[in-house]
Amino acid sequence: MSLKLIKPSAEYQKQIIEMLEEWIAYNKEHPEANTSPWSIFKNDYHDFEYYRNHLDVVIPKEGLVPDSTYFCLDEERNVVVGAINIRHELNDYLLKYGGHIGDGIRPSERRKGYATKMIALGLEECKKLGIHKVLITCDKTNTGSAKSIIKNGGILENEVVNPDGNIQQRYWIEVNI
Repeated sequence: MSLKLIKPSAEYQKQIIEMLEEWIAYNKEHPEANTSPWSIFKNDYHDFEYYRNHLDVVIPKEGLVPDSTYFCLDEERNVVVGAINIRHELNDYLLKYGGHIGDGIRPSERRKGYATKMIALGLEECKKLGIHKVLITCDKTNTGSAKSIIKNGGILENEVVNPDGNIQQRYWIEVNI
């Protein structure tokens, strides 16, 4: 498995759109489905130039923090298998419920080990940003996500009830300098 994080570009437009279309169709059939990372769904991808230019939060509006979004490319198959959003800092909401990293794997590529590797790549990006203690959260019912976090060194701090009424697990990962 040869994965790398990429920024959206004309070179990967087709692969990114294919992933988004699959994921959006899946979510329509499964309204309870996870929409993490939300950042990839916030804008209409049909105007790809606008989409890619408005993916990251550079100058945050009230209540937001700076963030960076990457897509995860399986280089061997030239397929985008997921996406990861890294928040450069935490506000009160993210400290309680969201964490530094939001990630997700497209439906057809789940349960293949991609999330574990993608989180590891995301932690490398956190290190570049100077984030050495990383918070990652997941729903208690999402055992696959919890396993991927734990495999990357995640230590469960506690569980909290989020505003939707779901139990959220909060894991911390120390990133080596």
